[in-house]
Amino acid sequence: MVPLFEPYQLGAVTLSNRIVVSPMCQYSAEEGSATAWHHAHLASLALGGAALLFVEATAVSPEGRITPHCLGLWSDANEVALGEVLATLRAVSPIRIGIQLSHAGRKGSSEVPWRGGQLIPIGAGGWQTEAPSALAHLDNEAPPRALVEAELPELTAHFVRAARRAVRLGFDAIELHAAHGYLLHQFLSPIANQRTDRYGGSLENRMRFPLEVFDAVRAAVPEEIPVGVRISATDWLDASTDPSWTLEQSVHFAEVLKAHGTAWIDVSSGGISPRQKIVLGPGYQVPFAARIKEMTGLPTIAVGLITEAKEANAIVARGEADCVALARAMLYDPRWAWHAAAELGATVPGPEQYWRALPKSAGRVFGDIHIGMR
Repeated sequence: MVPLFEPYQLGAVTLSNRIVVSPMCQYSAEEGSATAWHHAHLASLALGGAALLFVEATAVSPEGRITPHCLGLWSDANEVALGEVLATLRAVSPIRIGIQLSHAGRKGSSEVPWRGGQLIPIGAGGWQTEAPSALAHLDNEAPPRALVEAELPELTAHFVRAARRAVRLGFDAIELHAAHGYLLHQFLSPIANQRTDRYGGSLENRMRFPLEVFDAVRAAVPEEIPVGVRISATDWLDASTDPSWTLEQSVHFAEVLKAHGTAWIDVSSGGISPRQKIVLGPGYQVPFAARIKEMTGLPTIAVGLITEAKEANAIVARGEADCVALARAMLYDPRWAWHAAAELGATVPGPEQYWRALPKSAGRVFGDIHIGMR
């Protein structure tokens, strides 16, 4: 067997291989509701042979969107529109489908990336952002409103209601977004969290709200639906001079999440501060996933500039992560898993309508099939 193409059990969900399509924001929704773009975009990825496809970061409230055009799951209209997309995916592909639930916090009310991505003022179509502390992400931005403790139960309820909608829609898995500088990460990192109540200060206090959200979602979701968490393993700052979130804190957070029942940790990094100093390179975040897996024994998903089949296979073969998740590489090549299977001598699920597309050099990528014509 080729490790990358071995089946894997993620909670109660069986994956046909170790290839995951990362959630990728498309900024193409209308009032949070999926559009024709989501049908085309996600169907393309669902036909590519990966085992698990995550729908993009999905806001649990209007204020939780990154941009006015982000996908959401806070209303009946959102649920109906996303349900239509899932019906399309289920009709054409056996791929497992997960959803990433998110709240942007102080990074909300932003313009879409191709229009600069900057904060949109309230008078120009933006909204008042909210965060653990009234600290702006960028020095030239208006600060968010600091959440008061009495508001946190309702904020947790937003996640729970979105999770229940996801269950009704038939998602196979749910991931909570606690990375990339968004709200749950903001509570974790002292860069964004300078509260003096029981939700700020010590590591245990900073973990409190993300854990409350996780516990509430886990309790609201049937046992057979696994719930995982994406984290930023490090803020990429020198914690000795700039108090921040570190790999050691991530290991501890993962250990606690394990005790609370998380099914996996999806290990990314950065996003909380413009002062971050990221050292980019192929698989640059894999060591973080490997460390968390080694120290906690949790299933881990590795992400970050994983583009080559041999590299992805080696990550799984060495036990550095249980699955690899690709984002930009999948946008560039939605058939990445086909090509990886051909290169590594493995097989992958493929739609019958496409069987004739394979060149002879690809071998039996779709297994032992025979195509006849009259």
